[in-house]
Amino acid sequence: MKAPTWQDAVWDDDAERLVELPTGMTICHRVDGGADDGDPDDGDGNDVPVVLVAGMSEDMTAWTPSLVTPFLDRGHRVVRFDNRDIGRSSRVSAPAPSLWRLATAKPLPGAYSLHDMADDTVALLDHLGIESAHLVGRSMGGMIAQIVAAREPARVRSLTSLYSTTGARRVGGTAWSTKRGMLRPAARTEDEWVSRHLAVTAHLSGRAHPIDLEEEEAHARLSWRRLSGPSPAGVARQIQAILTSGNRTRELAGITAPTLVIHGDRDLIVHPSGGRATAAAVPGARHVEMPGMGHHLPASLAATLADEVLDHISEASSSARQ
Repeated sequence: MKAPTWQDAVWDDDAERLVELPTGMTICHRVDGGADDGDPDDGDGNDVPVVLVAGMSEDMTAWTPSLVTPFLDRGHRVVRFDNRDIGRSSRVSAPAPSLWRLATAKPLPGAYSLHDMADDTVALLDHLGIESAHLVGRSMGGMIAQIVAAREPARVRSLTSLYSTTGARRVGGTAWSTKRGMLRPAARTEDEWVSRHLAVTAHLSGRAHPIDLEEEEAHARLSWRRLSGPSPAGVARQIQAILTSGNRTRELAGITAPTLVIHGDRDLIVHPSGGRATAAAVPGARHVEMPGMGHHLPASLAATLADEVLDHISEASSSARQ
């Protein structure tokens, strides 16, 4: 059966909601699937929330139909949202750090951190009336999900960390070929944005999993429309948040939620050593290193990845019941 794609899907803007959180951020989010009754668990195994946390510079559409549909098919309620400084969520008014500050890892005083972004996530759960959920985070979103699991163990049924890292400087480094690409000026038109997206995604995807050009173009045009163009200042502040948060290895040691760590062995943004370090830091974590996968979740891998995560969620739920 062919996986659902952005070419087939119609993004429903009316499904999006804006909420002003106690953290001071207005967060754009949407909830799909499950019974819309405010109860995160009807008691029959259905309607259990899965919260998907996007990575740096990504809006909620980074979670494509091929990745989301398997969760909905299993009866889960799926929560997606735009992190602060991206998509339709709040832009922070603080100045953006310079390239020199990012290159030398010298954040501006008073910069927000990943912990502040984790507070946004917990506050969104509160707003939605979700007492506990399965968290799945990718890249920077994995870091945010890790912090939520460490700080709020009662709120996290299971944790899945996708191609993320611990913040330790000796692991999870970015390839120089990727760093050079990140220095290019922001796209000024939709077509330039699409062209840039295709080039970057092809670079990051891993040779074993070439991108679907039509699918990636459809996604790029959707994200351009939602973003109303690029937000280089917001992305710079998100990178700064990662730098500000430093090495979180000790914090990860306090995670008690069942944890799955998935990483590709061809990752050019977060070296595979970041995934290994994450799995080593979290007690009892299971580590899966995907051959040929890069820093991208293509439709060709969606079914495999979804099965890994759904099996993990099922095992965590069974253990909790026992």
